Order: sequence, then C-alpha cells, then structure tokens
Amino acid sequence: LGLVEPYLEVLHREITDAARMVQETGLHIKSFYMGGGTPTTLSADQMDRLLTHLNRSFDLSGCAEYCIEAGRPDTIDREKLQVLLDHGADRISVNPQSLEPRVLSAIGRKHSPEDIEKAMELATSMGFPHVNMDLIAGLPADTPEGFRRTLDTCLTFGADNITVHTLALKKGADLFERRENLPSAGDVAEMVAYGEQTLRALGYKPYYLYRQKYMSGSFENVGWSRDNLDCLYNIYMMEEVHTILSLGGGGMNKVNLPDGTLRRFHNPKFPEQYIEMLSGVLEQKQELFRLMADGAK
Repeated sequence: LGLVEPYLEVLHREITDAARMVQETGLHIKSFYMGGGTPTTLSADQMDRLLTHLNRSFDLSGCAEYCIEAGRPDTIDREKLQVLLDHGADRISVNPQSLEPRVLSAIGRKHSPEDIEKAMELATSMGFPHVNMDLIAGLPADTPEGFRRTLDTCLTFGADNITVHTLALKKGADLFERRENLPSAGDVAEMVAYGEQTLRALGYKPYYLYRQKYMSGSFENVGWSRDNLDCLYNIYMMEEVHTILSLGGGGMNKVNLPDGTLRRFHNPKFPEQYIEMLSGVLEQKQELFRLMADGAK
C-alpha cells in the first residue's frame, strides 16, 4: 500500500509525456481501457485524481469506448462507480469467473456469489451503458452443472459482453504446481459447449478468440457480445493490427510498421521497477513515437 501514491505520481508523469507525444504526432485515441489488473483497488479519491489528469492530458473527444476493469466485486462501491461515470466511463468489466462457492474458495477468491450480484445490481442501477463479464471453464472443483448455474445466473444480469475463458495454468502459480481438483477434458468440453449453445440461442455472437499456453484441452477463450456491442479493446489487442499505447507498470506498447512488422515495447512489470525506471520508460516512448512518425511519412 505504501507504493500506491509514489506509483500514481510516476504514472501521472508518464501520462503527461505520452499525451504530449500523441498531440505532437497528430494521433487520435480510438479506445481507452484501464485494467490488466483491478484498478478499482484505488480509493475513489485516487481514481478521481488519476482520471482527471488523464482526461485533461489526452484529447478523448474521438474515443469510441472508455472501459474500466472493475474486476473483483469487493473493490466496487457506489462512490467509485460514480467517479467512473463522472469521468466518462461507458463500459466496465466485472469478472466473477465462477458463482459456485466451492470454486471461489478453491481459487482463493474472497468474494461470494452474492457480492457479484450486488455489484451488478449497483452498476445497472447507476446506468452504466455496457458491462463485460468474464467466466472461466475448467476451474478447480467446478463441474459442468456448476458452470451451467454460473452462466445462467450471469445471463440474468444483462451483461452485453461475456467472455468464456478456458483455464490456463501459469507457471509458478499455485494451481500449476498442485493441479488438484481440476475437471476432466470431457467436463471442460461440456462447459464450453453449453456456453456456446446458450449464448448463441440468446443472440450473442462470437467476436474475438485467442489461445494461451497450458490451457485445459484444445480450447479457446471466446468473447461473445450481443447487438454488435463488441468491446473494441479486446479486438485491438487480439488482432495486433492497431497501435497500442500502454501506460503504467506491466504495460505493453505495440507499433505496427509499414513493412508489416510489429514492434513491442514493455514497461517494467513491478511497481518498484516502474517507479525507479521512469526515465527509461519515457525514452522508450520517444522511440515508439519516432517509429510511428517515420511510418506516417
């Protein structure tokens, strides 16, 4: 917690410099996404200061999407959601992963299914235009019946984007080492099939998919949306044909060059490194914008 304010101070400086570079290069922001973690762990005041600085620094008048990842329901309250609305957020992500108590306990989640329900009711009552939800097939202690209950309940919340992930075991993670209580490949296939059949029947259409290492079976992560309300950020990240400007620790910048190659620039992952290496981060940003300017000639 002691790193939050120093981290935000450095992030504010990166925002200032990056916004100046965007303006000087004559570029425009199409989609804004804040996530890759749970930014709603910030206090309402911290979020207010950060988004105020962001909105003042960048011209977002042509931005088609302003999405904030709210993630865990224990980080969501009315005051924070009001801050997001006040700053122009029109889409949030609430990620239950599962609504089965046994599964949530097995993966170390502290929230309950009721917490997710309350968070969704709050977001709906406050008038958020769009809500994304993420579910995971193949979690420890889950069953095809449990996954069906989770999806069926989530569909009552009115989310217009639902992504059905398949569990990907990450090296070094506790689940990767233990691999206990994992559903069989057949059970995971049943979960994924139920998701596809149910979502298609209700008018959702698949609009992006991707695969990861160490996934359960030969499945994909598939994003579903209805009424053509696709989340542009998801598409841009998967297609890798758009330039991605990332700010903050762990951010990945992507620049598409005229020769068809893709250059990636990584921000330091850990907060301490990000704070200490800001000068290097800004030098990297300058190289990124130089490449974009050269490509535009």
